[in-house]
Amino acid sequence: MAIIPKRVKFRRVHRGRMRGTALRGSRISFGEYGLRALEPAWVTERQIEAARVALTRHVKRGGKIWVRLCADKPVTKKPAETRMGKGKGAPDHWVAVVKPGRILFEMEGAEESLAREAMRLAADKLPMRTKFEVIA
Repeated sequence: MAIIPKRVKFRRVHRGRMRGTALRGSRISFGEYGLRALEPAWVTERQIEAARVALTRHVKRGGKIWVRLCADKPVTKKPAETRMGKGKGAPDHWVAVVKPGRILFEMEGAEESLAREAMRLAADKLPMRTKFEVIA
């Protein structure tokens, strides 16, 4: 169950840059606990799914989980051993652009110790440093 868009306006996009902190999605909005990104990174759809599976497996039926990021940026790749030129490659996979401060996952309805361990397992699947947060 990959979290990617059904349709996009443009098949290929520029790489962009990840300067500054997250303006949107930087507050816990739905649950009691959250996992906050501390570094900028591209998170692939596979990494998001692996983290989601780790979270749900650990809490079993103990709580509700929200995935707060969507891999909506296509990353292109040219075939191996291809000469330079001849245009940009075909879309290969999807990534979510994550800036520091972004809430990645949220959870409610579980004990704090269970939520903390579940978020740690999910964080191990992600390519950046994260921090567990409790709503104030």
